[in-house]
Amino acid sequence: MLLRSALWLAAALFSGCVAALPNVSAGSIERLEQFPSALVPPRTVDIWLPQGFDKKAQQQKYAVLYMHDGQMLFDAGTSWNKQEWRVDEVAQQLISAGKVMPFIVVAVHNAGLNRHAEYFPQAPFQALPAKTQQALYQLDRQPGQKLFQRQLYSDQYLKFLVTELKPYIDRHYPVYSDSNHTFVMGSSMGGLISAYALAEYPQVFGGAACLSTHWPGVFQTDNNPVPAAFLAYLKNKLPPPGKHKIYFDYGDQTLDAMYPPLQHKVDQLMQQLGYSAPLWQSHFFQGADHSEQAWAKRLAIPLQFLLGHTANTANTAKTAEMQAEQP
Repeated sequence: MLLRSALWLAAALFSGCVAALPNVSAGSIERLEQFPSALVPPRTVDIWLPQGFDKKAQQQKYAVLYMHDGQMLFDAGTSWNKQEWRVDEVAQQLISAGKVMPFIVVAVHNAGLNRHAEYFPQAPFQALPAKTQQALYQLDRQPGQKLFQRQLYSDQYLKFLVTELKPYIDRHYPVYSDSNHTFVMGSSMGGLISAYALAEYPQVFGGAACLSTHWPGVFQTDNNPVPAAFLAYLKNKLPPPGKHKIYFDYGDQTLDAMYPPLQHKVDQLMQQLGYSAPLWQSHFFQGADHSEQAWAKRLAIPLQFLLGHTANTANTAKTAEMQAEQP
């Protein structure tokens, strides 16, 4: 537990710094330094553009994938733990092979020590009794270091994405602005905020991919009311099945060891709500841990799920069945 807390603190401290511009193996990066906001602290936004991208071209439009923890996506040399999602390599391979529609990635850097306050879904938190909320605010990341550095503001973060960042992207890049071409993805706490984004803004986001979703919300399982609050929220707020795409996955090693029983309850809820393939998928990767390396290995699956053509989406489900074991 102490080692895990120390790693999380190191990650938060590193993430609070402005990372060097990532070196990418495919495509290119454009950076928005300290993107201003009236809602959240300013932060770096990296925009990945595929090979052949022409900002002035009129005949080509691109879908948009918004991704959280943007400093961890492209270049292990600039990340705190020297790991990366390999987004540029995997995305370019899929685009070049015609397995997905052409798209760009808007990589939103996290807020460092405020990451937990920014990514923890606010509505389910506020549905908890006041005493429970206060108890959660008192939890430590490590001795003397609070898990929540300030009150939750994930509603403001989503509003920033939807009302400030997305309009900028829509104005400055040749992209589709409708929900059928706008998606969101993240892992761990980023998985939570991705699911929350879809539930709060179904008119904006057509799908969400949530990898190794941190359903505990905190780092304890005993007497933890948070997962039940998340379930109650999803039951009441997820959009009706039939239009939106929702992807979950999880492993069973390191921090992911906490997830199988919780994800199983979420999967049961999704079935009760009427979600089914191909618009909903949940995959268990036996032996997978909680790391960028693990997410990179299976990144092609959620990318094809969200951005693939209809036939490819079906093929993605078959591929995932071969690679994943259902609990």
